[in-house]
Amino acid sequence: MSTTPAPLTVAVRRSWHASRYTLIGILVALLAYVATFLVVAALLFALAVIGLPALPEAAKALHRFAECERRRAAEYLGVPFRPTPDLPLDGGELTERVRQVLTDPVARREALWLPFQAVAGYAVGCLTMVLWPVGLLVDGIVLSVVHLLDRRAADEYGTTPPERRGPVLRWHPALAELSASWTRSLLTAPHSAELAARVAQLTESRAGAVEAHGAELRRIERDLHDGAQARIVALSMRIGLAKQMLDRDPAAARQRLDEAQDGVDAALAELRHVVRGIHPPILTDRGLAGAVRALAADSAVPVKVELDGVEGGRRLPAAIEAAAYFVVAEALTNIGKHSGARAASVRIDRAPGVLLVVIGDDGRGGADERGGSGLVGIRRRIAALDGTTRISSPTGGPTDIEVELPCGS
Repeated sequence: MSTTPAPLTVAVRRSWHASRYTLIGILVALLAYVATFLVVAALLFALAVIGLPALPEAAKALHRFAECERRRAAEYLGVPFRPTPDLPLDGGELTERVRQVLTDPVARREALWLPFQAVAGYAVGCLTMVLWPVGLLVDGIVLSVVHLLDRRAADEYGTTPPERRGPVLRWHPALAELSASWTRSLLTAPHSAELAARVAQLTESRAGAVEAHGAELRRIERDLHDGAQARIVALSMRIGLAKQMLDRDPAAARQRLDEAQDGVDAALAELRHVVRGIHPPILTDRGLAGAVRALAADSAVPVKVELDGVEGGRRLPAAIEAAAYFVVAEALTNIGKHSGARAASVRIDRAPGVLLVVIGDDGRGGADERGGSGLVGIRRRIAALDGTTRISSPTGGPTDIEVELPCGS
């Protein structure tokens, strides 16, 4: 019984690995064919104005489709995959979202890739299928003959037969690499576009940080004006009255001084409250782990706390600790006031270069960033430190807030 020569087996394996990529490309090409007509239809409906809302949704669906192909091409070529950021198409005016879709270079490249993939991807996949029977027949004959000649030469001269690949099956890896390369070239945004996106992101985060800083200054000013300053003014008046009454009514003067003493204590308490709003002293005294446990203990809802890598050892930067503390404090306050939850959880993990903070509850959900719930403040505070915030709060719950902060360690 004859066996398949080893060189043909190696060639078949390599060709099959490449063919899987191109054969899947046929399905991708068919989807691209359908998606091309859908995108064209969305553009035509958008021209009729009434179809404008469909254009951003079509762009988001196309981006997800293209992102899958970007990942598949990068995996086949063995190069790092860098996700392309989504367009911010979930809020704002409709006309602004449509303008972003029409002017975004990544969206345009994805739209141009569709018809090209529909034609070229299908052609490459069909050529791959045609080459299989031809390759097995031709390469089987050629490699068998060459293998026999190599073995004779090896027996005669004592050399090792070289590994050979068939002249036809070698085209499968070349076709797969060509397909993956054009996908990556067409769908990868140019470096200038990446820089522009990064600049836009930094500009947005800077604007949010400036606004958050202004709001924080106004809050501090309001707390000082309505709290500590008012108490100190009242304290000054009581001391002045006590001085006037000291000679003619010492008992009344003593009462005013006692009231002034109480006013001093109240003013100090107000000032401590303001200082805690700037940088909580408990962070300095007990660190992030102790401060979070204190927040959980004071919460109106039972909170399960999980801490990993933030107890003992080297402390995090003060700005990172403060941001994580305020995220947990704001989230637990929202849970106690609005969620109707029976239980909540806080998990903090410190990994190399990043601090992960996750807060969840089993409440009714439906948290809206535009509803004045403090979620916008969380997002802006984290963005100012080049972090990311993900909020999931479907109606009916649960609500999960996940924050990533770069900590440089």
